Amino acid sequence: MENPKRINFESVHRNTLSKQVTERIVELLSNGQLHPGDKLPTEMQLMEELNVSRPVLREALSSLETLGIIHRKTREGTFINNKISSHPFSVMLALASNNLKAIVEARMALELGLVTLAAEKISAENLARLKDTIEDIEKSKYNQYSQADEDFHRIIALSAENPVVEGMIDSLIITHKKIDSEIKVRQKELTLEHHQAIYDALVKRDPIEAFQKMYLHLEYVRKKVLSYHGKETK
Repeated sequence: MENPKRINFESVHRNTLSKQVTERIVELLSNGQLHPGDKLPTEMQLMEELNVSRPVLREALSSLETLGIIHRKTREGTFINNKISSHPFSVMLALASNNLKAIVEARMALELGLVTLAAEKISAENLARLKDTIEDIEKSKYNQYSQADEDFHRIIALSAENPVVEGMIDSLIITHKKIDSEIKVRQKELTLEHHQAIYDALVKRDPIEAFQKMYLHLEYVRKKVLSYHGKETK
């Protein structure tokens, strides 16, 4: 069994939160002390090295796992993902995990670019799949349509068919999940209206209209989510 890598940690202060543990591990990736595939020290070792409690450490590790930076193997330990170098946006999301405004804006920047490419490239098969997600949202009960909503945006992103931005798509879905978790009141009819408008623009292969309709949708989401936190959108 592979031994964990010995790393020169600097302890974090007792009054810091798990975000600072997350930042410390990301910093070790950035400065080359950690590399894709490396095994992290055990929880006990990390708690001692970072001078934090188990709940704080576990919260930080869960955040890193959600962002795709680490993965855990039963009976083997915790490892840095091998593909982390191809998913740099996950690292940036880790650093901005408590900055909801930045996450919303990152999603807008990614998705507005991807939808214009999708308008030029989307296949008939993916258009049919998009239509299915709209129908799934329409049939949903009690506003339980998060998965269909996520699938709609994922299909559009994948339809951009660009290997260079492939690593951004996982990050896009992460931002979608984070933003979706913040939504307190859902408006199914408005979601359907927005999705249908985006779909119609894609059917017409019109990147400008697709951009405009996606912007209207994401701007609505941005204002709604940030209003819960009393944040300005500009």
